[in-house]
Amino acid sequence: MTNPAGSFIWYELMSTNADASKAFYDKVVGWTIGAESVSPAQDYRMIARSDGGNAGGVLGLTQAMRDGGARPVWLGYLYTPDVDAAVAAIESDGGAVQMPAADMPGVGRIAMVTDPQGAPFYLMNPTPPPGMEGTSSDVFSVDRPQHVRWNELATTDPDAAVAFYADHFGWAQEGEMDMGPMGKYRFLQHGGVGIGAVMPTTPDAPSSQWRYYIGVDDIDRAKTAVENGGGKVVSGPHEIPG
Repeated sequence: MTNPAGSFIWYELMSTNADASKAFYDKVVGWTIGAESVSPAQDYRMIARSDGGNAGGVLGLTQAMRDGGARPVWLGYLYTPDVDAAVAAIESDGGAVQMPAADMPGVGRIAMVTDPQGAPFYLMNPTPPPGMEGTSSDVFSVDRPQHVRWNELATTDPDAAVAFYADHFGWAQEGEMDMGPMGKYRFLQHGGVGIGAVMPTTPDAPSSQWRYYIGVDDIDRAKTAVENGGGKVVSGPHEIPG
């Protein structure tokens, strides 16, 4: 894989109803989520973009997973050449292990962790398909529809979070926007590319969590599709200068 270590290389939706998720996101974003699982061991659907690439996957949550506390959520995967070493370093730095490092045949080695403030994410060293060893992941793009275009961390301790991701993944933090009583919106860079931002948590969402902004061809069309598909618009649309 040619992506720099610390890159977002995959996104995954955990869903209690993969068929309903397919119907919703296909119309809102323009994706084609698989109608059937690609794995005999679990319900896992690939998210196909209209340009022929993949945007990530959908994991259908079993009742056992739900009984264990799993809930619908989007999670990001960070490219980590040595997953075991990263898990140990994160744990020693105050993070927690949600799923120990394990090999997934044909997929790679993965683990799920949280940062010290409790925001979950995956670590992954993928196994490229034969003949594709020199390829890179393009699930993140700053300007293309049907890709994740922004990664936003709402956290209980922005200063500590900035330091944590800089130390473990080589990210930089330059520039910020003052949001008044809500605090500062601090921009994140990786390899010179603006990948997202860190902000304080809000009273209506007090736990630390990652949020992912998905690019669409037309925000007003997508808003209508959200509403027609049974979703809820909780903010916006907003015009953000620049």
